[in-house]
Amino acid sequence: MKLCIVGTGYVGLVSAACFAEMGNTVTCVDVNPAVVEKLNAGSVHIFEPGLEPMVQRSRADGRLSFTTSLEQGIADADCAFICVGTPPQPDGSCDLSYVRQVAAEIGRHMQKELVVVDKSTVPVGTADTVRGIIEKELAERGLDLRVDVVSNPEFLKEGDAISDFMKPDRVVLGTDSERAASIMRELYAPFARTREKLIVMRVRSAEMTKYAANCMLATKISFINEIATICEKVGADVRDVRTGIGSDSRIGYQFIYPGVGYGGSCFPKDVKALIQTAESAGVEPLLLNAVEAVNARQKKHMAERIQDYFAPQGGVKGKTLALWGLAFKANTDDMREAASISIVNALTAAGMKIRAFDPVAADNARRIFKDNALVEILDDQYGVCRDAQALLVVTEWNQFRNPDFDRVKSLLTAPLLFDGRNLYSPSAMAERGFAYFCIGRPAAAV
Repeated sequence: MKLCIVGTGYVGLVSAACFAEMGNTVTCVDVNPAVVEKLNAGSVHIFEPGLEPMVQRSRADGRLSFTTSLEQGIADADCAFICVGTPPQPDGSCDLSYVRQVAAEIGRHMQKELVVVDKSTVPVGTADTVRGIIEKELAERGLDLRVDVVSNPEFLKEGDAISDFMKPDRVVLGTDSERAASIMRELYAPFARTREKLIVMRVRSAEMTKYAANCMLATKISFINEIATICEKVGADVRDVRTGIGSDSRIGYQFIYPGVGYGGSCFPKDVKALIQTAESAGVEPLLLNAVEAVNARQKKHMAERIQDYFAPQGGVKGKTLALWGLAFKANTDDMREAASISIVNALTAAGMKIRAFDPVAADNARRIFKDNALVEILDDQYGVCRDAQALLVVTEWNQFRNPDFDRVKSLLTAPLLFDGRNLYSPSAMAERGFAYFCIGRPAAAV
């Protein structure tokens, strides 16, 4: 099948690489000539494990190409995927300007019937908007070409996106067109060899499914973080609580790990967008508002605990904190809505110096904190600990799970460790001589 992928961001590039891997001919379109030039040279501009070799392989075999011309991209395409960004606006709603621009350009350049696929995360009703824009452009050209606009939301986890795409739990498709459904079944058949994974529903239901899924996961995260906060106050151990509730098949263990709060490009944006959608429809989204409020509080939780610890010692001003992990989660360089930003901003506002390390997100962090003189980003995991008053772990990178604690202890001015991911055992840290603070667990817990 011949495909056109519009947008080479996270969703677009992963989708293009995986479709090409399965033998389709894929043309990727991006408005940024520098990005296209880099991709045509075999180098990707985003960090995702396994993505670059997959792109290089399909490029070498002639199945994957990149261009700045949408007209060229859709010339022979059977399907055109809209994978452009939908950033949040100040009121929390999605900015659909890029989606509208692509829709208009498709209408100006398509020469035959086409299936247009919304893969960007978009509010309910966007497919109708896209169809209307395309049909208006076709009418102005005096053409009567069939166009089916379908919703095919993505469910990719950053850091494991290739596996998610190649072996999906489900493929959601919103369409009322049997023709479009048939084409999409053919396209996704190689990804569903063991069982039927395509779930066909009405377009607006598919658009809503994406938001409902992400908001449900965000709800689980905020729930366990609130439980952890209560555990800290009453002397319970959230690790035990998680084991107790996770064993219930109705709840499960996934997404109930306490931590520093959710971040990234999806959960924060999608919760805000669904809140705005609900309010526009006259519904007060009480639960979603609470999910967002708990998450905002959780992002500042470790900063507040550090400030509380140092308060009897004259506060954090002038002191130095070593920080491990800046990305919002491991296996990505994405710092959008990362908890590290909230933590760093809160502590530096109080006068604390931050010396931070991240194995992948350092360059993004330098751009974000370039105007903050109290922040220094190093490329040395242990170097950030030298003469710091404490160490804080924010991101759960594997290399932080079993570090050289004796080395850390020798570098810090005092053996003080704050763990925002509950990577370590409080009893083991006590045996090593550390004052240890984590999330939702008593200091003496085993």
